[in-house]
Amino acid sequence: MRSEDLGRSGLRLRVACAILLCCFALLAVRAAQLAMIDPRGPELARRQNAGTLRLAAARGLIVDRSGAELAVTVTAPSVYATRAAIADDEETARAIARALGSDTASVRRRLETNSPFIYVKRWIRPEQAEAVRALALPGVGIIPEPRRAYPHRELAGPVLGFANIDGEGKRGIEQKEDSWLRGKAQLITVERDAHGQLLVASGLDPRSAAGGDVALTLDATLQAEIDESLEEVIAVTGARGGSVVSLDPRTGDILALSELPSFDPNRFRTTPYPATRSRAFLDAMEPGSVLKPFVVAAALQHGSVSREDEIDCEKGFFRIRGKTLRDRKPFGVIDLAGVLRVSSNICAAKIGFAVGREAHFDTLRRFGFGAPTGSGFPEESAGLMRSWRKWREVDHATISYGQGIGVTAVQIAAATAALANGGLWLQPRLVAARRVAGGSWKATDPAPARRAVRTDVADAVLQMMETVVSAEGTGRRAALEGVRVAGKTGTAQKLDAATGAYSTDNYLAWFAGVAPADDPRIVIVVTLDEPAGVSHSGGATAAPLFARVAAGHLVRHGILTQPKLTLPRTASIQPDPDAPRKASKPARAKKAIHPPTRSKKKPQPALMIVTLDDRLLLPDFSGLSTDEVKRATTRIGLRVEMQGRGRAVSQYPAPGTILAGATRRVSVRFVPRGEDG
Repeated sequence: MRSEDLGRSGLRLRVACAILLCCFALLAVRAAQLAMIDPRGPELARRQNAGTLRLAAARGLIVDRSGAELAVTVTAPSVYATRAAIADDEETARAIARALGSDTASVRRRLETNSPFIYVKRWIRPEQAEAVRALALPGVGIIPEPRRAYPHRELAGPVLGFANIDGEGKRGIEQKEDSWLRGKAQLITVERDAHGQLLVASGLDPRSAAGGDVALTLDATLQAEIDESLEEVIAVTGARGGSVVSLDPRTGDILALSELPSFDPNRFRTTPYPATRSRAFLDAMEPGSVLKPFVVAAALQHGSVSREDEIDCEKGFFRIRGKTLRDRKPFGVIDLAGVLRVSSNICAAKIGFAVGREAHFDTLRRFGFGAPTGSGFPEESAGLMRSWRKWREVDHATISYGQGIGVTAVQIAAATAALANGGLWLQPRLVAARRVAGGSWKATDPAPARRAVRTDVADAVLQMMETVVSAEGTGRRAALEGVRVAGKTGTAQKLDAATGAYSTDNYLAWFAGVAPADDPRIVIVVTLDEPAGVSHSGGATAAPLFARVAAGHLVRHGILTQPKLTLPRTASIQPDPDAPRKASKPARAKKAIHPPTRSKKKPQPALMIVTLDDRLLLPDFSGLSTDEVKRATTRIGLRVEMQGRGRAVSQYPAPGTILAGATRRVSVRFVPRGEDG
């Protein structure tokens, strides 16, 4: 029995060996066929060890009007992984996390992505890249990527915008000029070695497919000077923030646009999206009395009044249907220039009534109100101005002195520039020239001018605005030594979110000015948000800043001057005898340029909803909970898409956007407290 069993086992072994030999023979024949006969063999081998990698192109330069670089592209290392070459996800994730100082779980989630090529972490520091290289992990390596950098940090941040991690322009010039700046992505062939490392040609240069360059109308040096002045005035007045728009009335070029709080585009990933907007372009605000020159211009344009006419401003109050208009004191009978000089609400309303609703509305539209300026700035606000057909008597009266209408700082600057330019309205311009990579600059064509009012009307109003800066005017603190200045102050009450009425404590202070008035070179519009203290008016807070900024401007035109009156360098401001009174409150502490973290912010007040016919001014949901956002959007018939839980940190469209039509949507992103950077 035992010999029979042994015989059977030997037979089975011989059969198994024969089968194995046949298999090896077949494999050898197939290998020989692929290597020497079938032309697809080398191609299959190449595919296993090579692939195609897409690299974003280097974005073109953004420079100021003199060539100073405001946005550049640099090379930054990024960590990648090839899934097929990684043997142990957990151990690899732990090693990478130690080198990067990151969380192991987040790295492991990246490695578990269902993709053959993975970016583990992009735009790391050079020392982190060296630490990863030193690990020599299979399937893990470093590859250079183009990264956007902003050498001057916060300087003109809201105007520039930023480019995200995928090289896409967001906000500001980066978004406006994205198609020109972006360039073409590079598709490069790479090979993998035995450890899964990518072998990239050493001559790879991301700049070889770079986008075109853009030259702005901004003057970076002037911008820096204005930023410093604005920051100081905000600290002195206790204002929450502010802006300064400087414009050349002869060309429409925006020479400087300073906004505080600003943001650093290099830190866009840790900055809440709403904080990256340009308030001067996107936020519609009530202008207050800076709108009065335009009702005077409408009256002269349509022959409703003449320069010699006198107007009875009553005894400090004027009753109309639904409202009693008041001035800060009785002015009696004054001429047309006096209306602007003392800033009478009653007289402005009477002038508006004399012009008529349609003619008044038409003139405001010719000055650019109620429509975007056409600058091309992304999401630029049109402001809020309802059709004249829906103006009640009280609406017409309040619009005449700048209440019940929403405008942007850039709209005010362009309209004031039209008065300084003989009645010709010019589209504000930010891009002066473009060039292809390696080419020469080509100037952009300015938009055609349009006639807002006759030249004689514009000149007459500008002369009246000079009286505002006289010793008797509300804007006397804007005066310059030896230089004629025309301007207009404004002090606009803000809506109280809690009561739905105008606040008696919080104001927007405005000053819009032209210098020199007899040969206009610059138009400057200053806005301060909620200056604190007894004296909060545009004449007391915004006008002195105008004088300081204008003096710095005019030096570049060979005109040496200085402010006649300066802003006190203390934490409080002396009372302005002509300013509306309000309860005194202490000046706020100086604001940091960087937006504060969410944990330091005060509780968000109730939302103030502004609607006009079928249009809605989108409120800012920042800081609200998901339940609060649900209640607010349900109340105003707004469809909302909510992402995450916690407190709102960003939204799209941005606050201040005007939504119209039956279907209105907003997307809001939430994060838990303490995680919103």
